[in-house]
Amino acid sequence: MIYNNLIYFLVAILVISTNAAPDRPQLSALTAAALFILKAAVHAALQRRLFGRRANSAAGFSAAERHASIMAIVFFSLDIYLLEAQYYLGRLPLLGSLPSLVNLGCLALFMGYLATMWHYAFAAYRAAFGTVRSRRGYVANNIKTNLPIVLPWVCISLFADLLERSSWPPVKALLASSWGEPLVFLCFFLTLALTFPVFITRLWGCAPLPPGPTRRRIEQFCARHRVTYADIMLWPLFEGQAITAGVMGITGRFRYLLITPGLINAMTPEEIEAVMAHEIGHVKRRHLQLYLLLFLGFGTVAQLSSYPIFYALTSSDLFYRMAHLTNRQPGNALALAGSAPMLVLMIIYFRYVMGFFMRNFERQADLFALQAMGDCRPLITVFEKIAWLTGSGRHQPSWHHFSLGERIDTLTRCARDPRGIKAHDRKVRAALGMYCLVIVACALTLWRMPEPSFDGAPREKFAEAVLLKKMEEEPANPVWPQLLGDLQYSRQRYREAIAAYRHTLDLAPDNHETLNNLAWLLLTVDDPVLRAPAEALLLAKRAVVIEPLAQYLDTLAEAYWQNGYPEQAVLAEKRAVAQRPPNRQYYLLQLRKFESAARRSPPP
Repeated sequence: MIYNNLIYFLVAILVISTNAAPDRPQLSALTAAALFILKAAVHAALQRRLFGRRANSAAGFSAAERHASIMAIVFFSLDIYLLEAQYYLGRLPLLGSLPSLVNLGCLALFMGYLATMWHYAFAAYRAAFGTVRSRRGYVANNIKTNLPIVLPWVCISLFADLLERSSWPPVKALLASSWGEPLVFLCFFLTLALTFPVFITRLWGCAPLPPGPTRRRIEQFCARHRVTYADIMLWPLFEGQAITAGVMGITGRFRYLLITPGLINAMTPEEIEAVMAHEIGHVKRRHLQLYLLLFLGFGTVAQLSSYPIFYALTSSDLFYRMAHLTNRQPGNALALAGSAPMLVLMIIYFRYVMGFFMRNFERQADLFALQAMGDCRPLITVFEKIAWLTGSGRHQPSWHHFSLGERIDTLTRCARDPRGIKAHDRKVRAALGMYCLVIVACALTLWRMPEPSFDGAPREKFAEAVLLKKMEEEPANPVWPQLLGDLQYSRQRYREAIAAYRHTLDLAPDNHETLNNLAWLLLTVDDPVLRAPAEALLLAKRAVVIEPLAQYLDTLAEAYWQNGYPEQAVLAEKRAVAQRPPNRQYYLLQLRKFESAARRSPPP
């Protein structure tokens, strides 16, 4: 369950991270609230119906829970993308102070959908597994069990916000360096990874395993295999009735061995030792450190993949047409459109790449238990009991575990021929070697990638879409058409630039910068159809009357010259030179050009 929920929460985090709150919502607060209440009622009705039909078996319950979790993601995505939950949460007094708090509010909303699911799943769960815990305890246990999945992301987001708002000079200097920010976040991530088990064991309500034969046997086993740990803890998962064990912590000082009361009650001492041998196998094979590598590797792959995804989107006319049809800001539309391929990438990575390593790490741990115990029968008996007690079946695989039947067959085969253990270790090492080569190649590509990776035509098309949307939202604001004119001018789309500048002057007739830019464009454009020296002269005169800057006087001089008035051009250019502009040499060249024309022109 926890492994499946890992993917569900990662999808929810991706939805939150790839969407930005708009400047203004498309729906009023009252409409959004009414739709949210209606949607929540529909969600609750669907959950009640789903679990009401599938209360007969463990397999049926698992399928219903999987479908209900996907349903929660869909409804949550509607809140984020359609009802603009981030915008409204950001208006709350406390949450609006930091973006990470808004994200935390969104995550709490997703947890609310899951809590609704667990509320309606309780009766089906009790019927399928025969438990007698309370509904409230069932929901609370699920929430506490799943919180560790999201807490690292919450902590890192909050840490990033606090760093960004820090005014302490050493912090600002460190973050301003090219290596400072990655180094700070790497140190914080490693510190979090080291100390996280301390907080999680307290969150889960774990308590030290009391002294007795079980604890003594586990301690002796760890001593024989030189495994250090902080403590052996009773893990009250689902009020202690779950039959499982675990290990947390990448170093001995912060490592905890976890075992549930349900497992202790269901297994013999030798079987408990076999289960703990499996968990110790994860420590001896350094699987916990390798999981960190796999998570960091996904970050590298995702960052590298984002470049072609966003380049393709910002180069596509279809993307801009869809953004216009959905009436979304181009930035929000880009985030939304980019989240779909990133979601596919994430599912593929965790389902197939990380799933491959997880299954084979579990097999390595099984085989370590075989070697440590010298006998495969205790662990096989454990698997048979789990299949019988949970009703999961021997031949039901998952994306993160081989089926119990496959694990039993592998143990039996390797007990007969121990060479299979070394063969499996070689397979895992080879796969890790190939994985590391790919990740290093991705990291080197990112490192050598030029800084303006999102430049040229895609950036210009995106900027044009942003400005057109701003003009639609604020039709009386002359800033947006002016910026659009500048953009089109830089793209050599002169006809569109002229139209944008004229639209600006309709809104602000005394905008001297636009008067000058349009005048210069009408004087210098290559297309003779668009040239208009007479209109440019009128525009340049107006600009100089409002603000007699050197560059405006140069435009006026050029207009005089092109309209056949070289003497006036000389006078205007001399006024420009007298202001001692930074690029004075250009103005002197212009002055010589106009003086030469004045000498050649016949007297009036």
